[in-house]
Amino acid sequence: MIEKKKLYINGEWVEAESYTQLLAPYDGEVLAHIPTATEQDVKRAIAAADKARRTMAKMPAHERAAILERVVTLLQQRADEAATIIAKEAAKPITIAKAEVARTIQTYKFAAEEAKRIHGETIPLDAAPGGEHRVAFTVREPIGVIGAITPFNFPMNLVAHKLGPAIASGNTVVLKPASQTPLSAYFIAELFERAGLPKGALNVVTGSGKTVGDQIVTDPRVRMITFTGSPDVGIAIRNKAGLKRVTLELGSNSAVIIDEQVDVDRIIPRCVVGAFSFQGQVCISLQRIYVHEKRYKEFVEKFVAAVKQLKVGDPLDPKTDVSALISEKDVERSLQWIEEAKQGGATVAIGGERQGNILLPTVILDASPTLKVSCQEVFAPIVLINKVSSVDEAIELVNDSRYGLQAGIYTDDVHTAWEAAEKLHVGGVLINDIPTFRVDHMPYGGVKESGFGREGIRYAIEEMTELKLIIFNRNR
Repeated sequence: MIEKKKLYINGEWVEAESYTQLLAPYDGEVLAHIPTATEQDVKRAIAAADKARRTMAKMPAHERAAILERVVTLLQQRADEAATIIAKEAAKPITIAKAEVARTIQTYKFAAEEAKRIHGETIPLDAAPGGEHRVAFTVREPIGVIGAITPFNFPMNLVAHKLGPAIASGNTVVLKPASQTPLSAYFIAELFERAGLPKGALNVVTGSGKTVGDQIVTDPRVRMITFTGSPDVGIAIRNKAGLKRVTLELGSNSAVIIDEQVDVDRIIPRCVVGAFSFQGQVCISLQRIYVHEKRYKEFVEKFVAAVKQLKVGDPLDPKTDVSALISEKDVERSLQWIEEAKQGGATVAIGGERQGNILLPTVILDASPTLKVSCQEVFAPIVLINKVSSVDEAIELVNDSRYGLQAGIYTDDVHTAWEAAEKLHVGGVLINDIPTFRVDHMPYGGVKESGFGREGIRYAIEEMTELKLIIFNRNR
């Protein structure tokens, strides 16, 4: 029997007026019936979060930490179940889904630890004339109700990057998960309920962006929006949010530079993982590779040979490296972009075809910077390899982008590494690594149309709290 899910509002599982079928991207299997929230459902969720914010704000740090620690324990006990949910609803290969669950556990661990480390500082007011006899210090207070809107590609860990810091810092949350991956969010809500989170502190509502997302963004009781997704939607959210605080983690077309003296054999496996992990549906997926002309031919030959070894198929098969894209529409879009690249003079070295909803891993050579596969975010198993005459030329090409999330460079020259670190206009520069690297406590975010604000638990907590200044005048 197909499960019928419920909305999670004010600590209760609530029936909806209507439901939609959730289909598996790989084979079209009906996974569940998902509730479609009405405007009234969303209002109730926001009201519940607004009421619970006082309880959460007064809760001692050790209690908030204990709730998060219990979520860690519960998720550890049900890790295999969680990975299977991700693999089915997102078509994420099970090995990668298990890695996501492991990272989610780490994210909530970091959140539990950071809940105990939220602090301010003392300010020496007597450093300025007129500041004598005064003592000042700062504290951080929870901002209130946070609206969290999350994407499909990391349906458990990117939810954790919203919920973890929000709860650690005493806020409440109304969560709208991606339409294709709601099961992960409802699963986590069950764990928080069992962990003893107060009613109303977390609410999960599924439905359309217009009904659910817009209402969360515009309701004055929601004090902050944290969003991960496409630039177009992020820009629209920013325009609608008014004076709300907004953190946006948006798109990218991340690049890596390969200098001439690098050991190609050593870095090929890492670059293949960066390009094709979860079918390239990763914000920092390796999309552009710029190789010094002296190593270009060797790199292309060895890279294509490695791609031929990738196994495509069922996401539940532990041997699968690449499975279905999230929707048939994305497969068709990707094929159109590949065709445009071919018409524009680029060469498809391997791939460029589909098997059902699977787009075969694709390597494109000599793509001009104006092609969609180069200047937009492909979010598919497509990678470009282009020849450059120097690292400086490569840096210019990397920076010639509307995005700037992360970029990498492989070089054995420390001076070249420093120069790249200074010149690359991105949120994070990876020396001797691909831009796809991320661990969950580092500051993570971009520049330009890759968004603004930073995730990484401590840095997200700073976004989710207000700084209050307190001054004592000792000379009454």
